[in-house]
Amino acid sequence: MSPEQSRRSEKARQAIIEAAFAICAELGFTATTIEAVAARAGVGKATIYRWWPSKAAILLEGVEARRDAAVGYPDTGDVMADLATQAANVMQLFDSEFGTIWRGLVAAAQTEDVAAEGVRRILRDSIDECVARLAKARDEGQIRRDLDLELVVALVHGPIHQTWLLGTRPVHPAFVRAVLQALKPSLQTPPACHEAGT
Repeated sequence: MSPEQSRRSEKARQAIIEAAFAICAELGFTATTIEAVAARAGVGKATIYRWWPSKAAILLEGVEARRDAAVGYPDTGDVMADLATQAANVMQLFDSEFGTIWRGLVAAAQTEDVAAEGVRRILRDSIDECVARLAKARDEGQIRRDLDLELVVALVHGPIHQTWLLGTRPVHPAFVRAVLQALKPSLQTPPACHEAGT
C-alpha cells in the first residue's frame, strides 16, 4: 500500500469509528447497523468488514482510544487523591456519548462474544492500571502491605460502576469521595503501635 493509500485508509477507518459512535449515541446499540455506519461514513459495507467483524468491534476500538486519551492515574504522591481524580475523570467520560456506548457494549456483552471479549479486555486493562498505582502506593507505605490489590480495585470502582450502570443515584464527585472516605480506614497503614507504658 502506498503512503497515499495508507492515508486514505486511515481517514476511512476514523470516519467509520466516528460514524458508529455517533449513530450509537443517537439511537442506541441495538439500532446501530453496519448499513447505517457505512452510509454515514461514506464507505461500502465491504470496507467495514475488511477491518471489523461486527459493530461491537468498531465501537470497542473507539472506546479504547477515547478511554486511553481521557482516563489515567495521576501520581501526586497522595494515592487517595489520585484515586478520586481518576474516578472523577471516569465519571466525566461516562457523562459524554462514551457512556451511552459503553452501557450498550456492557449489555451486548451478556450475549455477544465479540462484545464480551472486548469489554473484558478493556476492564482488564483498567484493573491492571489501578493495581499498578496501588502497588506504588503500597511500596511507599501509603496503604497496607497485606492488601489484595485487585480486591481494592473492586471496592473502589464497584460502587461507582454499579450505581452508574443501574442509575440508582447520581454519580458525582461527592459520591466518589464518600466511597473513598468509607474505604480509607481499611486501606491505610495503621499507625505504629506503642509499647505499653510508653
